[in-house]
Amino acid sequence: MNTALKKKKSSKGKIFIVLLVLIVALGLGVKNYIYMSLEPVHTEENAIEVSVFIPSGSNTDTITDILHNSNLIKNEIIFKLAAKLKGMDGRLKAGNYILNTSMSSEEILNELVEGGVLKETTKFTIPEGFELRQIADRLSEQGLINRDKFMEITSDIDNFRGEYEFIDELSSGITMEGYLFPDTYEIFIDATEEEIVNKMLSRFENVYKEKLKDQTFKMGLDLNQFITLASIIEREAMADDERPVVAGVFYNRLDINMPLQSCATVQFVLGERKPILSTKDTEITSPFNTYINNGLPPSPIASPGLESIEAALNPKETEYLYFVAKPDGTHVFNTDYDDHIRAKNRIRKQ
Repeated sequence: MNTALKKKKSSKGKIFIVLLVLIVALGLGVKNYIYMSLEPVHTEENAIEVSVFIPSGSNTDTITDILHNSNLIKNEIIFKLAAKLKGMDGRLKAGNYILNTSMSSEEILNELVEGGVLKETTKFTIPEGFELRQIADRLSEQGLINRDKFMEITSDIDNFRGEYEFIDELSSGITMEGYLFPDTYEIFIDATEEEIVNKMLSRFENVYKEKLKDQTFKMGLDLNQFITLASIIEREAMADDERPVVAGVFYNRLDINMPLQSCATVQFVLGERKPILSTKDTEITSPFNTYINNGLPPSPIASPGLESIEAALNPKETEYLYFVAKPDGTHVFNTDYDDHIRAKNRIRKQ
């Protein structure tokens, strides 16, 4: 009986020790996670200076969102927790700040408590589906950039290699077409072309980390091919609920090595968005012409928005191989070529 009791106590002792070890390990793991989450996004060697505007009346949640979208903090929840524990919640001031990605969360919090410099800001909006040339035109028309300098900076993705994780997944020799994320941005009135480009690349970096990093894309596509497909979906589909269907059609075509025959890719080559392409247009020689080349173009044709990226990630499973646009921008989808031609003729008569 004594022996049984001793064994029972010994067993309980071992379980207690195991549980204690697990609790300690878990505690250390959580501690390390919190510590790493508060560390700078980049090392000093790779630091990027970021202009940040905190509007008047912003609470800690809003400020945290702004910092996260500017790629200045790693983890929003941990940052807000740090602000609360340090007694800084509610003490963060509005204003304009020059921060950089080598600053820790604590350093950023200290800056925000101290207060920023009052400086005039302005906003600009880049719609989904804009090409680099259109982005440059809009910013130039608003007096925010020198167009030639902007186009020179964005002509080579390698100009920012080493500064953003997603660029490391891209090959050299492509422009920033497709990688300046469409959104509304607030900048200092005297922001440089480099600062504006950095702000837009930072926004894409956040989307990349939240949606695309470590993804295994369908059909073995790499990141550049995936964004290229998303950009075609963006240009072809106007209705959000049709984007997954359009994505499904293009995946079906890629799967059977059928040309994508996307009018948007030819319009990209032409440099204008003609509503109706001629036969001559579809025969233009270019690696971007998906009427004469199978597979995807070498790089994106426009900046895809989040809806098109989601559609490329989660296409609708369908047998459709064809679609034609109706006057209202929606499409008629078909599996049979003859049905597709009939639908096209019917729509043209409307």
